[in-house]
Amino acid sequence: MPTYDSSRILARRSFFSKFGVSLIGGAAAGAAAVPAQAQAQTAGAKWDPARHAQDDWYDQVPGRHRFVFDAPYPDGLSSALQFINNYYNLNVSEYGLKESDLAVILVARHQSTMFGYSDAIWAKYGKPIADRINLVDPKTKQPPTANMYKDRFDTLIKRGLQIAVCQQATRGNAGAIAMATGQMQDAVFEELKANLLPNARLVPVGILAVNRAQEHGYSLSVSERA
Repeated sequence: MPTYDSSRILARRSFFSKFGVSLIGGAAAGAAAVPAQAQAQTAGAKWDPARHAQDDWYDQVPGRHRFVFDAPYPDGLSSALQFINNYYNLNVSEYGLKESDLAVILVARHQSTMFGYSDAIWAKYGKPIADRINLVDPKTKQPPTANMYKDRFDTLIKRGLQIAVCQQATRGNAGAIAMATGQMQDAVFEELKANLLPNARLVPVGILAVNRAQEHGYSLSVSERA
């Protein structure tokens, strides 16, 4: 009968065992490397924001320079209007540009939303609007009966200013007005929609308009409070 050297057999088993582990480990490392490489390629790819049909208007505002102003509070809105005026003036006087070269959007949202509406709305609903945001006319110390910034808006609208008005905050104001006057919220909302300032449009929510404008190439200025 043939004789077997047990020590040689154990050595061979040990060799192939190590070899097999090495093969398995190498295969696992290779498998892990593929997703990592794909991840690296994805990370290096150019990011492009998604486009939506309801946002096409951002590209339809004429101008070679784009600026969006975010003004969620009334006193910040006052500052934003001043900054916008300066932006028009200095681009014209220092760069020789035309006002039509400047695409400018003001986002009226949160507590400044209702300044995107006409004097007629403020004359009719000034008190419930003012009560909602704790606002008084600095001249009369009473709730405003007109849009306090209407004249400044009119001047800038003639220069090309576009206004994005928060629809979500508008609905909230419509609810407050409805409760104060015994009306239906939807009816008040429709009345508000019919009394936007010229060059103003409702956007789903103001903060989204800030985001979308930046994705369409607008630089951002934020005016929260004076």
